[in-house]
Amino acid sequence: MATLPLPPLEPLLPVLDMAGVAVFAVSGALAAARIKQTIVTFAFFAAVTGIGGGTLRDLLIGAPVFWVGRSDYLGICLVAAAAVWLLRADRWRMNALLWFDAVGLGAYAVLGAAKALNYGVPALPSVVMGVLTASFGGIVRDLLAGEPSILLRKEIYVSAAALGAGTYVGLTLLGLGLWPAALLGAAAGFGLRGLAISTGLALPGYRDD
Repeated sequence: MATLPLPPLEPLLPVLDMAGVAVFAVSGALAAARIKQTIVTFAFFAAVTGIGGGTLRDLLIGAPVFWVGRSDYLGICLVAAAAVWLLRADRWRMNALLWFDAVGLGAYAVLGAAKALNYGVPALPSVVMGVLTASFGGIVRDLLAGEPSILLRKEIYVSAAALGAGTYVGLTLLGLGLWPAALLGAAAGFGLRGLAISTGLALPGYRDD
């Protein structure tokens, strides 16, 4: 399999990785807050949500699993869980879970696609890796929390991840710099997901009248 002619992504990936893990970990801890769980469950939800999508991505593309062998990623998850616990997130007025998840979705969709491209994965499968990276942790979080999976709702979610990842891949292949492409891709994914949260924008169902 030929590697796409892209410049090294090492300066970009760690920053996106940390950002995605942090916001997804917060969303996981917020899910635990909503169902009034213990601090141990807060930490578990934060870790599963924060590193779940990236773990699946690395296993599929044959990369070393990004958080194994180092402590900072799990440390971020623990800090996120402690912060949500101490800030009494269940009293927040806004639906913080959805918005933190939207931020994580935008960042992680780009990260997953970028890492896949860097490992020689073709463009379209790289977009799929971005979608999996951005959505898998949230799917597991919802299952653990007893919430309906986002995959079973009409509300736009996976499509937003696909837009973010696809925007990054397309712009990169057109020759745009890595940082502008990453920022535009993350903004596109977050923007579409934010629009869905704010307005209820959804895809039509099968034979939906």
